[in-house]
Amino acid sequence: MSHARRRVTVLGSTGSIGVSTLDVIRRNPDRFELYAIAAHTSVEAMLHQCLEHQPRYAVMTDEAAAECLRQQLPASCPTEVLQGDAGILQAVTAPEVDSVMAAIVGAAGLPSTLAAARAGKTVLLANKESLVMGGHLLMQAVRKSGARLLPIDSEHNAIFQCLPVGDDATPSLRGVSKVLLTASGGPFREWSLERMATATPDQACAHPNWSMGRKISVDSASLMNKGLELIEACWIFDLAPEQVEVVVHPQSIIHSMVQYRDGSVLAQLGNPDMRTPIAYGLGWPERLDAGVQPLDMVATARLDFEAPDEGRFPCLRLAREAVAAGGTAMAVCNAANEVAVSAFLAGELGFTAIPAVIEHTLGAVPAVEPTSLAVVESADVEAREVAAGYVAKARRQWGPRSELN
Repeated sequence: MSHARRRVTVLGSTGSIGVSTLDVIRRNPDRFELYAIAAHTSVEAMLHQCLEHQPRYAVMTDEAAAECLRQQLPASCPTEVLQGDAGILQAVTAPEVDSVMAAIVGAAGLPSTLAAARAGKTVLLANKESLVMGGHLLMQAVRKSGARLLPIDSEHNAIFQCLPVGDDATPSLRGVSKVLLTASGGPFREWSLERMATATPDQACAHPNWSMGRKISVDSASLMNKGLELIEACWIFDLAPEQVEVVVHPQSIIHSMVQYRDGSVLAQLGNPDMRTPIAYGLGWPERLDAGVQPLDMVATARLDFEAPDEGRFPCLRLAREAVAAGGTAMAVCNAANEVAVSAFLAGELGFTAIPAVIEHTLGAVPAVEPTSLAVVESADVEAREVAAGYVAKARRQWGPRSELN
């Protein structure tokens, strides 16, 4: 059976999700055509991707990087280089584009994800911050345009696979009592608070199971990643926060579960490789070759579970409080976390001070109704200013790697 090739735009193509997406596309040349790729400043990686995949467009959001890429691309390469927000907008809204992989890290990914949804595209959502910040706006855009929203985060993709889904990719909660989000527990799962206070960025980024970028690795270590995923699950699947339970599962083999009223629990299992959910999203409703080794249940031998310790990992509690507060509180929570994580990675803040920055910012920035993108972006800016001020004050009082205790 032949299929029309789907044209795909990959935002954040030089990051870990982007690279894995290009690998899946490479393995299925009869199914996909790469329309555009986009990155911020990674010229060398973009040059390599342009030469190998020869997309129609390559977008650099940084103008100097765009000019550098233009100078380095040989005349034999058909790729046209675009730049800035206008280039991103063209890459996601062009009539020729069928699917958009939204994998720009952090708050910066919201405008492009929203534009793709408003244009009625199939949005492969790997940028959880888009829903955390602007969930109301994004889901409203999906409903209005008829866009498809397919979750790529391994946990939400697993939930999606365990739910009945209609032809329009809308999941049903018929018979569902709750969903269970699994968390590896990260590299500090067994560390004491005192030991975590001395943690270095490299230790926080040494995830035991997954290969990820540094920002999301720190989020995983603090369990803020699971807090953001809790918020994301509420938006994607129209769940109340109390219908989402976080369960620590150190092996990262069960990616999430759905519990039904009759006592059944459906789980999606697989080796921890992001190419599996990426391939499922790209090929939905069909299954594609993802290049992932099948799971050996005998070699796996055991699956362990435990409750998260919110005393040692308060970021999970803060995310729940942001959901309860509603409005722009979730955007404020996300912005404060991004500032704190950036400071930690730069050696300016201790690991256990990250939740203190978030809690202070949530208390200082009032939540308002997110009626427009401008309102959300304004809350984001204010939260970043408050969080940065708190970090700067802590550095003056206690020096670098401050714990704010």
